[in-house]
Amino acid sequence: MQDTTFDYIIVGAGTAGCLLANRLSADASKRVLLIEAGRKDDYHWIHIPVGYLHCIGNPRTDWLFNTAAEPGLNGRALRYPRGKTLGGCSSINGMIYMRGQARDYDQWAQLVGDPSWGWASSLPYFKLHEDHYKGANAHHGARTTPSEVLTADTTQYGHVLRHHQAGGEWRVEKQRLRWDVLDAFAQAAVQAGIPATDDFNRGDNEGVGYFEVNQKAGWRWNTAKAFLRPTCYARPNFELWTSAQVSKLLTAPNTTDAAAPLRCTGVEVWDGSTMVQAHARLEVIVCAGAIGSPQLLQLSGIGPADLLQAKGVAVQHALEGVGSNLQDHLQIRAVFKVSNTSTLNTQASSWLGKARIGLEYAFKRTGPMSMAPSQLGAFTRSDPAQPYANLEYHVQPLSLDAFGEPLHRFDAFTASVCNLNPTSRGTVHITSPQFGDAPHIAPNYLSTDTDRQVAADSLRLTRRIVEQPALQKYQPQEYKPGVQFQTDAELAKLAGDIATTIFHPVGTCKMGGTSDAMAVVDARLKVHGVAGLRVVDASVMPSITSGNTNSPTLMIAEKAAQWITHAHLAS
Repeated sequence: MQDTTFDYIIVGAGTAGCLLANRLSADASKRVLLIEAGRKDDYHWIHIPVGYLHCIGNPRTDWLFNTAAEPGLNGRALRYPRGKTLGGCSSINGMIYMRGQARDYDQWAQLVGDPSWGWASSLPYFKLHEDHYKGANAHHGARTTPSEVLTADTTQYGHVLRHHQAGGEWRVEKQRLRWDVLDAFAQAAVQAGIPATDDFNRGDNEGVGYFEVNQKAGWRWNTAKAFLRPTCYARPNFELWTSAQVSKLLTAPNTTDAAAPLRCTGVEVWDGSTMVQAHARLEVIVCAGAIGSPQLLQLSGIGPADLLQAKGVAVQHALEGVGSNLQDHLQIRAVFKVSNTSTLNTQASSWLGKARIGLEYAFKRTGPMSMAPSQLGAFTRSDPAQPYANLEYHVQPLSLDAFGEPLHRFDAFTASVCNLNPTSRGTVHITSPQFGDAPHIAPNYLSTDTDRQVAADSLRLTRRIVEQPALQKYQPQEYKPGVQFQTDAELAKLAGDIATTIFHPVGTCKMGGTSDAMAVVDARLKVHGVAGLRVVDASVMPSITSGNTNSPTLMIAEKAAQWITHAHLAS
């Protein structure tokens, strides 16, 4: 921390921050600082796929947030994991590669008033960094040589491709395991009217099949591996600070632009013993995530004026939408006991079973230790009147009372189902002017009639799938929520009792035009009214994508990298 003036300062070395650091530092004329509050990703459990069990709830890798007590969850508060290490949430998440649906991005384009956010314009940015195990095609990208990509795409991507190695950093592979009970669930889903699919990522993800995952040869593939090393570490213009938490953004009056009366000039950083200031010549880019980004803006005096004043923070720039519009996927975990088959519950119930699992992974990189948290997926409609798939299933050959609890002693599978497009909206608000104090997180789950109806309908659909002939050889018996609950009101209440987050918070610094009073950033992710400041992470999504949110965040960062590079070519 000797030379503290940079061209770009990136706050947060998570999913978006790692990609941005790679792209922006490719220009040797620009000095780039990447700041991460957590430690390096040298904890072994980060890299073993099943290690998420040891990373979530661990202060070594997790911010250890919790939600407020939720009325929609009958007064329960939930653990709310967020990655605190290099790679951020990509180091502790479920590793599922999922883009969502084309309509998600077309809706963004409409909400923001910018066609460049539509599906047709976004797909090339997914492909640009993708390294799909099947190779490149119309829907997927794969690692190739820079010259090949330059020949194919120079007119589309221009200067960006001349500044970094072309594509293929983000590895996507098929899973290295299968389970009889999951194969049977997939067959039952088809019998219930859900088509089979071999690819959830072509723009319409309706169907049932095994998820593809961000792994490489049986190891987790996080964004630190993909985008930081070895590329960035070898660049003399790149600097990384770990175990360094940004306490606030530095701002000053801006007299050169009436539309942006404030300018972000740098950051204040706590390194564990000293408060250090770092200054940005061109831009500060906040990539702290859907919880950390609104928290940092509010701590810096950028946010709802009433909230800031109530918490003792001087208002630098009133921006009402900071911390609002929180959206998340709430999964309802239905558990079914089974017979005549083996699930992880009993396979891992003895030391001998655990030893076999460990040896299989050690020698083959296969089996339960290579598992993503969910293996089989399905996208379908909660009722036939829905115009598109509005539910996602995560199906697992195991069961437990709650995350972190022991597996049940009986064989079972879990069919977790979530509403892809919740209408409930929550908030993230600071609780004090101290950067070390956790924010108040209130998702407001199941707070609308629509969300409660979808919850009830989704539980009925789960029962209909399980009743199909393909699963009957396993004699499934509903353990949770219980067949005695049948009415809409009963099922909605039971959803509140057994549902939990699937860790997809978005939307708390949403993008939108100046006519949207709740928009925090514009279509190029610049913070309204503050020059030299962007937010680039899942918080900018105006609406949640119809699936897991990690890969859409990478696409957002890929677009932002192009815009930032282009804006400062001559600087």
